[in-house]
Amino acid sequence: MVSELRTVRSVACRAVILAWFVLPLSAAEGEGPSVERGRYLIHIAGCNDCHTPGYAPAEGQVAESEWLLGDSLGWKGPWGTTYASNLRLTLSTQTEDQWVSFAQNLKSRPPMPYFNLNAMTADDLRSMYRYVRQLQPVGEAAPAYLPPGQQPPPPYVDLGPPPGAPE
Repeated sequence: MVSELRTVRSVACRAVILAWFVLPLSAAEGEGPSVERGRYLIHIAGCNDCHTPGYAPAEGQVAESEWLLGDSLGWKGPWGTTYASNLRLTLSTQTEDQWVSFAQNLKSRPPMPYFNLNAMTADDLRSMYRYVRQLQPVGEAAPAYLPPGQQPPPPYVDLGPPPGAPE
């Protein structure tokens, strides 16, 4: 009987210790949207590459206070000329639910890889929203889209027609 009691206590203690270490890991995985996750997603998804001026040439060494302000660098192609928007201003005009719907349904012109944004989970989009919103809405709007045939002011990247397309 005493031996059985010791075995039960031993198993119970091991279960408590295991739960103590394993439950926090499980909770972290299913924690839901967070500012920290949003920062991580913005960073690894390449949002800064276009939406933060000078980010790629600086090899990512741009102060976080300058992230996502949009850019005046134009991307010219058969679709016209597009500009990376100031996400801090854009998201400041939307609720979290509006942002999730917008991001999941976005169809935009190149070079924006909207299909990657469309594929993100609602929790990931909510995390991104929370991160961007805590940055505060500062800066100016990016230049407006220019239709095909209009010459953009410098600076711009001319991507030309897609490979195999008639010129």
